[in-house]
Amino acid sequence: MKRVNVLWVILDLVFLVIFNVLFFLLSGFQHIASVWISYAFIHFAYLMLLLTPKLIRAGKSYAVFGFSVYSISSVYFILEFITGIILILITPESCIVSFIIQLCIAGLYGIILVAHLIANEGTATAEEKRQPQISFIKDNSAKIKVLLDNIKDKETKKNMERLYDAFYSSPAKSHPNMMEIEDRILASVNELERAVSNGDKESTMSMANSLLSLINERNNLLKSFH
Repeated sequence: MKRVNVLWVILDLVFLVIFNVLFFLLSGFQHIASVWISYAFIHFAYLMLLLTPKLIRAGKSYAVFGFSVYSISSVYFILEFITGIILILITPESCIVSFIIQLCIAGLYGIILVAHLIANEGTATAEEKRQPQISFIKDNSAKIKVLLDNIKDKETKKNMERLYDAFYSSPAKSHPNMMEIEDRILASVNELERAVSNGDKESTMSMANSLLSLINERNNLLKSFH
């Protein structure tokens, strides 16, 4: 186990050690059921706080997801800790009252937590779908920019500048029905790269004009789908 992991484990155990030492030193080992119920719920709340990182969906918005889920688990732990301590001090004879109060708090926590996790899943899934769409425009714009920088002929360069501007200003958001035309665009970009590499001005001009038409066609089609 890495040193940093060991340190995190030690940090996580600090509360448990201090709480249990104080609990048994100040109140002994003999307790009625209501006290043990509060004792168990406090430990459950802390355990959920420690497990929170495992519940967070990995992704671009991990920090945002983590903050919201951590906030929910933290509020639950603080609320349960205060409630549990109060019930331990009061020591109600009926364990049912203690159990119902803390079960309701745990149930509310569970509902809010699961609702946030479901919302985060939806957001993460949408991000995963959007990323390839963003990459399509970003990657191809970068390819055209590289080709543009390598072209010296003024006429060809002017055509490539129009093509780059068309790519750069195109909507990143796509649509399933765009798959065919976007595949054609990708194939045309590859052909354009070969033409520029071979120094073929005529083919470069022709492919640049063809690509410009495809980009405009894609953008016009997108307007009808959104």
